Amino acid sequence: MTQKYIRFLGHPIKINAKLSDFQAILNSARRTLELESQALLGLIPLLSDEFAQAVQHIHAAQSRVVVTGIGKSAAIGSKIVATLNSTGTPALFMHAADAIHGDLGSIQDGDTIICISKSGDTPEIKVLVPLLKRGNNKLIAITGNPQSFLGQQSDFVLNTYVPKEACPNNLAPTTSTTAQLAIGDALAVCLLEQKGFNAEDFAKFHPGGALGKKLYLSVRDIIVQNQKPAIQGHSRVKEAIVEISQKMLGVTAVLDGEKLIGVVTDGDIRRMLAQHDNIGGLSARDIMSKNPKTIDVDALAVDALSLMQANSITQLIAVNKAGGYQGIVHLHNLIQEGIAS
Repeated sequence: MTQKYIRFLGHPIKINAKLSDFQAILNSARRTLELESQALLGLIPLLSDEFAQAVQHIHAAQSRVVVTGIGKSAAIGSKIVATLNSTGTPALFMHAADAIHGDLGSIQDGDTIICISKSGDTPEIKVLVPLLKRGNNKLIAITGNPQSFLGQQSDFVLNTYVPKEACPNNLAPTTSTTAQLAIGDALAVCLLEQKGFNAEDFAKFHPGGALGKKLYLSVRDIIVQNQKPAIQGHSRVKEAIVEISQKMLGVTAVLDGEKLIGVVTDGDIRRMLAQHDNIGGLSARDIMSKNPKTIDVDALAVDALSLMQANSITQLIAVNKAGGYQGIVHLHNLIQEGIAS
């Protein structure tokens, strides 16, 4: 009997030998995602007034948030700190184990402390919590056990109880850490909304990435990267061809003195050659496209992309408030900046 094969990631796999293994893996993955999604939905009825009070306290305090935890909760704490910082709430992470060996000095009077622990009863937490409460600092617990030592000692408790871990042995922190992460996101988003944190604020904290560039990079910032092709309306076609070729943007502006009256593109040149055997007597005005698409030089680069996409074009003429020609923004510029793909 001939053995049947399929190809998986470029490798031949015996159907009978492997399909059942694939199915078992996929079933396990689905089971994990189902358990974790159900656990997240289960957090909604656990939200209480204490969550709202914790948000109001952090917002009103206008001070730093210090997040601490140990083990997998520490890793979650680091991510929560990153999210808070990027959305306008100053935060820092302090590992629970390091705290009792000197790092407590990083806590300032008035800081709000968030302590993350699934059980709330680990030895490290029991040692740490009394030390955290010595100063004028409010303590917020993120725990799956509000009745634990941590829960009882905290000013606000954010309940992240989950029925079971996704781990088949119910041991490895999986569902519980997902719940902690989700509560941290909910906290950060609520604070963001309380602050009125907008897209411009977000851009200040994300200037280097493509997302930040979409929020602050302007057409003016783009056109300085390019040459500024321009000819007069009476210029001969040969001059238009040379200008387009030398400036390497596939287009040149056509001016009447300082006034923009049109553009000549690669496409205009091709159409001219198809229609005329003798081009010696033609001027730029004879072949130009009138009323070209323009964009304000102070508009966002992402708005230039939207205009290009809406009109199926690859260049835009940048103009100032008075309509004066400022330069060319090309789709390739937006691709290089990571705004377009």
